Amino acid sequence: MDVKAQQTKLANNFGKLLRDKFGKGPEAIYVSISQPYVLVYVNGFVSAMEQVLLDQGQDLTVKTTREHLMISLDPEMRGQIKAITDMEVQHIYYDWNLENRTGVFIAISSNRDDKQEASYNGMDEVHKEIIQISERAEKSPDAVHSNMLNPRSLVVFRSGILVPIEKQLVSLGFDETLRVAKRQLEGDMLKKSTLFSKVLNAAVLDVFVDWNFELDNSVISFILKPNE
Repeated sequence: MDVKAQQTKLANNFGKLLRDKFGKGPEAIYVSISQPYVLVYVNGFVSAMEQVLLDQGQDLTVKTTREHLMISLDPEMRGQIKAITDMEVQHIYYDWNLENRTGVFIAISSNRDDKQEASYNGMDEVHKEIIQISERAEKSPDAVHSNMLNPRSLVVFRSGILVPIEKQLVSLGFDETLRVAKRQLEGDMLKKSTLFSKVLNAAVLDVFVDWNFELDNSVISFILKPNE
C-alpha cells in the first residue's frame, strides 16, 4: 500500500473511531504520513453535548472529558497505525482548538532520529522563536528539532523543558491540571506570535501543543496555508 492509500485508510478508520467514541465524527479529517510522524488533523469536531457545554462557558469540562476519552483511544489508534503503516508508535500527542472546532493527533515512531531532520526555509528563525516562547513559559528546552511534513504541516519537537516544580506536580498526580494550564499559557503565546507566518511565508491556521511529562518532551504542530 503506497503512502497516499495509507493516509486515506487511516483517515477513514480514525473518522469511524472518533464517531464511535464521541458520538459524532469530524466533518473532515486529513492524515499526513512522513516517518517518523503521522499527523491527523480533524475539522468540524464538536458533539451536540459538547456544544451545549461550550455555549455555557464550560470549556474546561469539555477539555477534561476529552482527556479521559483519549486514554481509551490511544491503544486503538496505535493499533491502526501499526496495521496500516507498520510503524511502532512511541507516543501519541493531541490537542484541540474548541473555538475553531479543530484538533490534531501526532503519532511519533519509536525510531525517531533527530539526524533525519531536513532543513526548510525559516527553520532557524522558527527554532529561535520556539526557544524564546519556551523560556517565557517555563525554561529553554535542551533541544529543538522540527520537520516540515508537507507545505501545510510543520511539527516541532522539544526535549528537556520541565522545571523542577512541574516535575514535582507530575509526581504528585497533577499532570492533567498541569497540561490544561500549560496548553492555555503556551498555546496563547504561540498563537499570538506573528513571526511564524512571516518566516514560513504561510498563514498559520492552527497551532497545537502537547507534552509527554514522563519523557520530558513536547510536540508543537502548525497547520499552515502557504501564501500564493
